[in-house]
Amino acid sequence: MKISTKGRYGLTIMMELAANFGEGPTSLKSIAEKNGLSEHYLEQLIAPLRNAGLVKSVRGAYGGYVLSKSPDEVTSGDVIRILEGPISPVDFTEEDDPAKRDLWLRIRDSIAEVLDSTSLSDLINYKGENEADSYMFYI
Repeated sequence: MKISTKGRYGLTIMMELAANFGEGPTSLKSIAEKNGLSEHYLEQLIAPLRNAGLVKSVRGAYGGYVLSKSPDEVTSGDVIRILEGPISPVDFTEEDDPAKRDLWLRIRDSIAEVLDSTSLSDLINYKGENEADSYMFYI
């Protein structure tokens, strides 16, 4: 399964909105500039997210978009399903071999579990191995 630019850029939009949660609306222009993305493309991606109720638009000179829920309540799975459709590596319903069908189901379920257990809050607060709090020792 490969996540397209729709899913990747949509997740970028949502992470930016999550990072600014509670600070007022964020413009797509600012998100596009910060991440080197096309504002026009982001406009196309925000519509399904708004229609699904994940974001709200705020009109006016200082308008933009805000999350409808807290970053803890929105998962990466929510975003990917809205923009990419159902999560499945193959159409396993047409698979005759039960062993392969079970493999496809387990892969689908594993991917869904990771996406559904990762909130926007997890993503914006992520500290990788190199970014973890560490101590510096001088000898």
